Amino acid sequence: MLRMSPRACAAFLLFALSLSAPIFAADHGESPNNAYDRATDIADVYFFVDPGDSSKVVLLFTITGFIVPGENVNFGLFDPNVRYSLRFENSGDARPDAFIDVMFGPRRPPEPQMATINFPDGSTLRAPVTNPSNTAPQSPTPVITSDNATGVSFFAGETDDPFFFDIPGFGRFIGSILGGRPDPSVLQRGRDTFAGYNILSIAIRVPISMLRGSSGNIIGVNGATERRQHQSILPGGIIEGRGRWVQQDRAGIPAVNVALIPFARKNAYNSATMIDDANLMFANDIIGTLRALGTNEPTINALANLAVLRGDYSRLNTSIPNVGPGGGNNAAAGFPNGRRPQDDVIDTILTLVANGTRIGDSVDLNEVTFRDEFPFLAPSHQPFPPGTIDDRTRN
Repeated sequence: MLRMSPRACAAFLLFALSLSAPIFAADHGESPNNAYDRATDIADVYFFVDPGDSSKVVLLFTITGFIVPGENVNFGLFDPNVRYSLRFENSGDARPDAFIDVMFGPRRPPEPQMATINFPDGSTLRAPVTNPSNTAPQSPTPVITSDNATGVSFFAGETDDPFFFDIPGFGRFIGSILGGRPDPSVLQRGRDTFAGYNILSIAIRVPISMLRGSSGNIIGVNGATERRQHQSILPGGIIEGRGRWVQQDRAGIPAVNVALIPFARKNAYNSATMIDDANLMFANDIIGTLRALGTNEPTINALANLAVLRGDYSRLNTSIPNVGPGGGNNAAAGFPNGRRPQDDVIDTILTLVANGTRIGDSVDLNEVTFRDEFPFLAPSHQPFPPGTIDDRTRN
């Protein structure tokens, strides 16, 4: 149940006016460049201890959201000209210390795309992508590649979008404030904007020992997408990239860019580094937004320590046990300690920036059940048979 004081309502109004852009949509299409280039558009990054094996961590990296089931095949491919990079910080500062990079070859149906994954210890894994389908009644069985020598497991393919949040409900709430009659009831309709949509997902399970550094059990992750500096269109429509890799998008703590960075600065934020964060390149932007929200100074300082002073990393204490179905659901191991698919990050962030006032969107769970085993994400949605009354896409 939402409780909001008049002061909090006014703060949210100021916040909405200051952004002049869609808000709280995870990281889906949060900047102009990413809206133009969906193949590089990061949605979410998840990082948690494997509930079935506490010696390993699971990384989930979702890209190119809002795929309708009828277009599973046409949009269910990874761009061979994009490098998908996970950067790890394990020494307590803002500089990344280790990398996992993933690239994909071209798709040549009926053969699956092939992924090449490079790990921090210098090892490389080649793995097939799970082929998508828009005709099968059931989701394709996930193809999981495991390497016994390194203890690594890998999956890439189309899944249900794990993010859950009511974007129109929040927009209507802002509209009610603008109209002079704040109506919190519009946040209680319980409609998940992401329900019924698929997304491209990369899932990697690795031993903690592969990522651990001088910070011991504390490991941070930031996901990024990159393109070559020069893109050329060759005869036959083949696109080839040359030159250095240039960052197109990045994501660490959910909602930092989409919620706290002003619209005019979003492209700059996506192209910057976590070292830039620590050098306070965006500190004034974030602090200004939080003050407009009505967030008090102690909370601003806590958020600055979380997302600014040591860079925008989602940090995980790997010594905290993670247990339960669907990738884990015990409170002690949840966001902001890393992030699991079931963590209701939006309610947590809204409540935090509102100085502890409980605020929620009444969308507390994903519309489909997460798997209990790797890759944990729910199966992709498939087109329904004739005569089905479809209420799964809940806009």
